[in-house]
Amino acid sequence: MKHLKYVASFVVMMGLYTAAFAQSAPQVSPAMQQAEPQAPAPKVAPPVNPFPPVNLKNFTADSPTTAEVDAFLKAIWGYDENRIWSVAAILKTKAPGVAKVVVFVADKTQPKKGTQTAFFITPDGKHAIADNVIDFGPKPFALDRAILQDRADGPAEGAAGKDLLLVEFADLQDPRSKQAQETMNKLATDFPQARIVVENLAVNEGHPLAMRAAAEGACVAKQKGNAAFFLYEQAVFDKQDILKPDSADSVLGAAVTTAGGDPKTVAACAATPAGKAAVVAADTLAADIGAEQTPVIAVNGHLLPVDQVKYETLKKIIAYQAGQDGVVVHIQPTLTNIQ
Repeated sequence: MKHLKYVASFVVMMGLYTAAFAQSAPQVSPAMQQAEPQAPAPKVAPPVNPFPPVNLKNFTADSPTTAEVDAFLKAIWGYDENRIWSVAAILKTKAPGVAKVVVFVADKTQPKKGTQTAFFITPDGKHAIADNVIDFGPKPFALDRAILQDRADGPAEGAAGKDLLLVEFADLQDPRSKQAQETMNKLATDFPQARIVVENLAVNEGHPLAMRAAAEGACVAKQKGNAAFFLYEQAVFDKQDILKPDSADSVLGAAVTTAGGDPKTVAACAATPAGKAAVVAADTLAADIGAEQTPVIAVNGHLLPVDQVKYETLKKIIAYQAGQDGVVVHIQPTLTNIQ
């Protein structure tokens, strides 16, 4: 599985805006401009709407509606109380039924530094496309959430219920997955309401031992339980730098021993078709929901690059997504916000 720059999440894709208002917004006529003040003016709050006036000529597509686009963006961006936006255009394109949506975006604290972004809506109105594809609508993650609730059955910790389900897609040979474990451990502490599931993948051609490591982990979980798996996982990550073909037996065997298992029994289990089935199922699940890199976390279906989002922002997104799905969570204080 190659490491892509973006994942199927408009939080990341549409957070990297491409053009400033000054490059694309209508020019303000001199008559509308304010005269230079002769004396210092009192400070006033930023305008409620800092965006250029909406031009109805830029709404040529029959669908989606502005309200539908707003609902979609609220589902994705609503966690950020300072982010504001304006739907500037919904345009027909050369492709029959495909609409181009242009959105102006700004921060309440710096409204004059707004930018713009654009994406496309498919003719059936079900998908939005920018660097990749995401479901469109007020509940864009609902389908993937249902898929994960049904099929994400890897080793788990935390709550028994799946109302708030965090699914991590990782690769035991991937250095970024190793680095992400500190974040995953924090999430387990800060969100006791969440059920956290690990799905170890083995689709990166550059990681030849990922399949064996993942299969042995699945066998450890089957034979010794979920708690044993997490001991195994950490032990593998701790020795990841020396996990090579000529040292696999010793590194993985030591990890199994750390987890309380028997290396020979676990290795034999992992070598069988049944032992590999859990890894194949994880690979298929990742492909089905568009998890195109590791490490990725699916927050009730909302895919996020767990190692590329600031931790406090990640917590806000999780709490917001939970609220969107009717789950009330309270963000736990951490050393970074008890100041």
